[in-house]
Amino acid sequence: MPDLKLGNDYDGASAGSPAVQTGKTGKVLNERDPDAELVARVGARDPLAVRALVASKLPRLIALATRLLGDHSEAEDVAQEAFVRIWKQAPTWRTGEAKFDTWLHRVALNLCYDRLRGRREETMEDVHAVSEPAPDPAGSPDQQIEARTRDERVRAALAALPVRQREALVLTYYQELSNLEAASLMDISVDALESLLARARRTLRAQLAGEAAGKDSV
Repeated sequence: MPDLKLGNDYDGASAGSPAVQTGKTGKVLNERDPDAELVARVGARDPLAVRALVASKLPRLIALATRLLGDHSEAEDVAQEAFVRIWKQAPTWRTGEAKFDTWLHRVALNLCYDRLRGRREETMEDVHAVSEPAPDPAGSPDQQIEARTRDERVRAALAALPVRQREALVLTYYQELSNLEAASLMDISVDALESLLARARRTLRAQLAGEAAGKDSV
């Protein structure tokens, strides 16, 4: 497989290829997959297609894994492993059973779960290493500082959420998946997803409001 140049070498320890996801209903999808042609070219070992797929999917994979794991270096490892799975799966990929992007999110989530399960406790002390877009350089210094502070507070509050609530929020808000897509990836009903989202938003609001009140009282 071509070098993805993520900055971390893949150690070859991934498990077998994951199964195709068809959601809780098990129905074959009829919707046209926008990635189907590109995946077919990757399966044919077209180097231009590989580069195009990396350019298209890598940023979202790293963003997803970073927000779930709280560690950018680990997120790069997850992305590397996910692309190794793609390389192995592409030659036998069958269109119509699941959208490629949905399958890829499932692979990334499973890899993140493996790493989370390997931790004795869920601490996110490295959350400030999370890579986020820089504040608008056109803003004033005060505005840039305020934006940076706000981003740090949101990242810390997100990291403190229970894993399933964090996952629901990341998939729907940051990854911009529909509730139906996110629920399918998490293998839960849409109602259960909406319940997780409601609890996550309440917790985030309470935590952020509490921090703001604490600062005002200083």
